[in-house]
Amino acid sequence: MNTNRLSTIMETALSNQMNKEIHASHIFLSYGIWADDKGYQGIANFLYRHSQEERNHSIKFMEYILNRGGKPKVEAIPAPPNDPDSLTACFDGVFKHEVDNTTAIYKIVDLSLEEKDWATWNFMQWFVQEQIEEETLAQNLIDKLKIAGGDRATDESLFTLDKTLSETPNEVPLAQEATGYNP
Repeated sequence: MNTNRLSTIMETALSNQMNKEIHASHIFLSYGIWADDKGYQGIANFLYRHSQEERNHSIKFMEYILNRGGKPKVEAIPAPPNDPDSLTACFDGVFKHEVDNTTAIYKIVDLSLEEKDWATWNFMQWFVQEQIEEETLAQNLIDKLKIAGGDRATDESLFTLDKTLSETPNEVPLAQEATGYNP
């Protein structure tokens, strides 16, 4: 008996998003390594945590596909982009990636509406809300760097920015611990 409750198109779209989230994890990991190498340990730690969060999102997609009777397909992950040449380029890259990811999330929401796949539509609402937070977080990084002086920021301003980001909470919630009350 076939127990898959996802259309072939939906299963593929969800698997693609799972892989997109892993790619995001690699991008933020590479940006974190770049920041660490430049001496920005606070910014690096922030990016490393963000990398782990993206990996958790990938696992959340994997678990959903499996729970709906599908089989996620792991694809080759493209290499992350070259190292940014400045903090502005790094933070702009984070923002651009989050906006691109939001677009991909919205396409799955549209597909779930088109297919009247209400379970997937409901599942995707968590990601819609998450992307609002992610875009806001990325925009805040850009704003904080602008306030610090952008690429012409003083060492003192960059030190303060780096220190501020190092003090953000370290805990990244695990996808498998998410519930309806604690998404």
